[in-house]
Amino acid sequence: MMILQFSLLHFTILLLAPPSSSGSIAKPGCPDRCGSVPIPYPFGVGSGCFMEQSFSVTCNASADPPKASLSITGSEIIEINPTNIRVNLPNLALSSYGQGARTLTVIFDLSRTRYTFSDDNWLTAIGCDDMAAVTGRANRSFSGGCVSYCQDRNDSGGVASCPDDNNGYGLGTGCCRTPIPKGTSNLYVNLTDVRNNWRDSKLFSTSYAFIGEKVITNQSRFSYRLNDLNNATTFLTDNWASKNTPPMLLDWRIGAENCNEATKNLTTYACRGNSDCVDFDTNIGGYLCNCSKGYEGNPYLDCQDVNECADSSSNPCDSNAVCTNTLGSFTCSCRKGYYGDGMKDGKGCIRRPTSTVSNVLIGTLERTKLFLAKELEKATDNFNTSRILGQGGQGTVYKGMLSDGQIVAIKKLKLVDDDQLEQLINEVVILSQINHRNVVKLLGCCLATEVPMLVYEFVPNGTLFSLIHDTTIGIPLSWNMRLKIAGDIAGALAYLHSASSIPIYHRDIKSSNILLDDKFVVKVSDFGTSKIVAVDQTHLTTLVKGTFGYLDPEYFQSSQFTEKSDVYSFGVVLAELLTGRRPISLEKTEGERNLASVFLASMEANSLDMILDARLSDEDGKEEVSVVARLAERCLNPKGKMRPTMKEVATELESIIITQTQHRVEQTKGVYETMPTMISDIEYAWTSGKSEISSSLYTFIPEIV
Repeated sequence: MMILQFSLLHFTILLLAPPSSSGSIAKPGCPDRCGSVPIPYPFGVGSGCFMEQSFSVTCNASADPPKASLSITGSEIIEINPTNIRVNLPNLALSSYGQGARTLTVIFDLSRTRYTFSDDNWLTAIGCDDMAAVTGRANRSFSGGCVSYCQDRNDSGGVASCPDDNNGYGLGTGCCRTPIPKGTSNLYVNLTDVRNNWRDSKLFSTSYAFIGEKVITNQSRFSYRLNDLNNATTFLTDNWASKNTPPMLLDWRIGAENCNEATKNLTTYACRGNSDCVDFDTNIGGYLCNCSKGYEGNPYLDCQDVNECADSSSNPCDSNAVCTNTLGSFTCSCRKGYYGDGMKDGKGCIRRPTSTVSNVLIGTLERTKLFLAKELEKATDNFNTSRILGQGGQGTVYKGMLSDGQIVAIKKLKLVDDDQLEQLINEVVILSQINHRNVVKLLGCCLATEVPMLVYEFVPNGTLFSLIHDTTIGIPLSWNMRLKIAGDIAGALAYLHSASSIPIYHRDIKSSNILLDDKFVVKVSDFGTSKIVAVDQTHLTTLVKGTFGYLDPEYFQSSQFTEKSDVYSFGVVLAELLTGRRPISLEKTEGERNLASVFLASMEANSLDMILDARLSDEDGKEEVSVVARLAERCLNPKGKMRPTMKEVATELESIIITQTQHRVEQTKGVYETMPTMISDIEYAWTSGKSEISSSLYTFIPEIV
């Protein structure tokens, strides 16, 4: 057995690099680099420039390029990192097993230094009938090993490949690898000829082993000619080892005590101002130093405050905030006219509304989820055009998926003026206070951007307008469906007018603002122009807003909007359901363009059948159709005082639905004797009467007008 031991050599230090300047990584007056390698303290070149002998660095300036090496080992320094050092340590020697030797033993001893082997190394053995065995001590004793093997001299065409895949972990030919535990200070490596266990004679006389950093890419692959194992000098003359042996990683640490013990003696404690102590390992003594949050620099000299506000590209504050640097931190203050935490990754700065809504808004946002812009970008694949569900005057609506898998509709507005911003805020204020099964749910918003965004529940089955008027959809719109939809809309409006905590006038009821979920349950949407009113308030005097064809003529003339104005708009929607006609039909003659006028004239002339939707001609329930038509007529009365309230409308429609249900039960009596005679508004479910309706034919989200 041949034994080679690497001793810890002390080399003369050459001060050949220029001295450091103020603020350097090195101690004052000491070189901060050797050639292209930075030398940060506690490492240093020259007397007084390093913390202790383990960190002494020799700089050979006459080399081309200049070469830095650890003084105690003579190993070339490739890179010094905060927790480890990458070096070309003198590695295991080539062995030709000369003079009858069967085993080569190499000893690595780092016990008298501040270094240990990193677990990012592994031992690699090259040969065709050789075993590499490794023993050592970290916080405990360990042992391991591997066997390198070739089937014959011409294995793989006489060329060895290690490994034979691209990920760096696969098996190879003529090589093997074994790991080294973290914290190893003593390492004994045996390279042994095991030919007697495999074959009668040894294929090749030479074997080779080295310790090197794990590189899990195809860069870790190397190959060699098997015949070269008969001549060790081939590896040396071709500089094969220097070209194919990766550097080694050595972990380094300060002292032998952990942080708890080290901080008791401030004379020897290495962590300087504005830094924190970190234990090297729970089972191995020693520690490292890190600059505290908000500071940067060399924690063994001094950590300086980071000016987070200096670089505009990395400024942590919102674009509408002023960034102020403080020691170890910063503050973000929203500019005049904005409010919020001012953080780019927080709530940001929200433009303060100029209307009376502002006082309500502040409290409302505390109850509304605020999404980050990055979160909504990810949900929509950076607002990919393939995610667009609809576009309108205010902006674009996208289908998105949140991080928890929830599907949502995200309305991204265009650049807004004060009026549009007020509508957006108004919708947030109102929807955050409503919880009704027939009103679309607002899940949250993102206001800390130039382009505000609202996040709604995803409503997959489109708008009532599309269901009635788009002939390409192909869904049979039965009378049962129409009646149930009308009841849902009326129930939602009755709730807004008289059952919610604060009365709300919708002010833009129309079929395109009525959404339908996967079971065709109504979801009333678009509350941008809605108004909250006092309990004893009878009307609002406002600029006339609304949609032509649904607009209450009394409101149009007086600018006074009442709850009966919503009733009129609902009457137009009811007429749409009955006739299948659009509220305004420009292709018809002037006298027939307005649906409300045509419907009232038909009712007065007792000629409803002339304008009923042809799709209802074969339906049952003609008596119900007549009753609903008379209800629509009352809703469309030109005089608001003559119209019913939405509560009265909802009650009447519910009565019709219950009567219809009882009638169906009686018709099927004897077949379904246990069927209840009454179904509540919440549990009532319609059927088409013809075929089962698919909920996947089309999708929609809140319309942008």
